[in-house]
Amino acid sequence: MSSQNARHDAALRASLRSGPRPVIEPSPRNLFGWLWRGYLRPHWRWMGLGLLLMAIEGATLGLFASRMEPMFDDVFVQGNQGAIWTVGLSIAGIFALRALSSAAQKVVITRVNEQVAASLRRDLMRHLMTLDSVFHLRHPPGTLIERVQGDVQATNSVWTALITGIGRDAVALTSLLAVAVSVDWRWTLVALVGVPLLVLPSLLVQRFVRRRAGAAREIAGRMSTRLDEVFHGLNAIKLNGLEGYQARRYDDLLRRRISAEVRGAAGRAAIPALVDIMSGLGFVGVLAYGGSEIIAGEKSVGEFMAFFTAMSLAFEPLRRLANLSGLWSQASASVERMHAILLARPTILSPAQPRPAPEGAPEIVLRDVHLAYGDQPVLRGLTFTAEAGKTTALVGASGAGKSTVFNLLTRLVDPQGGDVLVGDVPLQAMDLADLRRLFSVVSQDALLFDETVRENILLGRTDVSEERLRHIVEAAHVADFLPSLPRGLDSPAGPRGSALSGGQRQRVAIARALLRDTPVLLLDEATSALDTRSETIVQEALDRLSSGRTTLVIAHRLSTVRAADRIVVLDRGRVVDQGTHEELLARGGLYAELHRLQFRDGAHHGPAARIGAE
Repeated sequence: MSSQNARHDAALRASLRSGPRPVIEPSPRNLFGWLWRGYLRPHWRWMGLGLLLMAIEGATLGLFASRMEPMFDDVFVQGNQGAIWTVGLSIAGIFALRALSSAAQKVVITRVNEQVAASLRRDLMRHLMTLDSVFHLRHPPGTLIERVQGDVQATNSVWTALITGIGRDAVALTSLLAVAVSVDWRWTLVALVGVPLLVLPSLLVQRFVRRRAGAAREIAGRMSTRLDEVFHGLNAIKLNGLEGYQARRYDDLLRRRISAEVRGAAGRAAIPALVDIMSGLGFVGVLAYGGSEIIAGEKSVGEFMAFFTAMSLAFEPLRRLANLSGLWSQASASVERMHAILLARPTILSPAQPRPAPEGAPEIVLRDVHLAYGDQPVLRGLTFTAEAGKTTALVGASGAGKSTVFNLLTRLVDPQGGDVLVGDVPLQAMDLADLRRLFSVVSQDALLFDETVRENILLGRTDVSEERLRHIVEAAHVADFLPSLPRGLDSPAGPRGSALSGGQRQRVAIARALLRDTPVLLLDEATSALDTRSETIVQEALDRLSSGRTTLVIAHRLSTVRAADRIVVLDRGRVVDQGTHEELLARGGLYAELHRLQFRDGAHHGPAARIGAE
């Protein structure tokens, strides 16, 4: 593992232990301060170089305007041949300096821009991974993707525009106004007489643009969510003939996005438009006032051309600077949304002084555990013990709370009451990372990443020898289907494992559990996606893996848990019975009824076979 990866993992571990780093409360006044202190200041040297290069680029406009007077008066009016080369070469030098400084500052600012964007996206992604499951239930993946991608891009665009405005446009405007004032300060006042009139409209436009930008970013998040749902549910959409329905819903979002963006663009364009109107009125005033002085011989043509060039060039950076208010208002919505993510706090944290995790296969105890999602109670005083080194099966109807038990043990959720102990250590007393290292989980929905089969098993580990990997692959029966893949272990699994069948994905997930070699196994119907032959083979591998480990199994099919050391029967969040298979059948309770339904007439299929599904 590289030192950079080690630092990243250490940072994530620290965030799991104590929560995310403190951040400044967002407000329109301190948003840029937050960006500066958190992300821009580390690059201040490069930004300083970029500002210097921008200042040189901006100053060349003033230098160019200043050369208009000798060009017209010395060359064109007086016909001085020697001045042609002097003026011409000086103008060529100005353009060469402008070209070099412009190219260099673009490279420097792009470097800083990309590094800042990478830091923001890295922090957002790593922070989002620390937030609780409840947060992610309230915020769809598409919305979060838009915040990490789109909002960061919008934020970067505004600080780049601000830096460019300060470093290039402000210097250019200052140098050009200096030339204009040096020619005639009265002409300059006449040309800029309308500037104070821009203040009030600018404030009103900023407020309007801010509202429109917020609406546009919200719609963009919904569009990303819609696309995420469509692409992940494409087969269901095709099978149910929902193409037109989904297209209409996306079209509606597109229309709303267009409306919001157009209205926002109209607001952003208002200030530069007012600047153009002001510019036109100013030139009329200068021509009326200064034209008589030129006709009277009080001013030369060269002076007027230097002034005219300076003011003509000045209004373009002035327009860009005026446009900054609209850009800032637009980006503020994105900065606030992004900042709100970093303000979110996980509620499931490691304690300040964690107790060490138990060693070996631990006993797991749940005592009077209560848990509700909102107003919906899920566990109502759940109490049972999973003996150390033995297999405990959880059975029950849908909604009985079986999967919730797994979420509790791994602290994806915390109970509102009761105690959960692993090896006599309360879950909340352990470091989160240490706690989760106790468990290997194989669920009925095997999550695979868009990586190779090998990487989906290793998950970034570099300490696994080829011999051990081969043993794992064989034990999980992944080796059985490798010959059918184009590149064996190095074949791509596809998005969410789409290049593999359900049974193949399940075997890869089992291989992960084998590789983790943890003291506790959580099996959520780990063989549910396998055919009869594969199920028998993999079940044997799981039986060997369970030996000497504390194993909890969620059972959908009772045939898979007949040999469990203890079977716990759940109903509506409570334990209603527990014992061995034979004991439960003999008592004739809920388990016996489920067993009768599943094995009625010797059948092990159809709806009755899924009575226990969570």
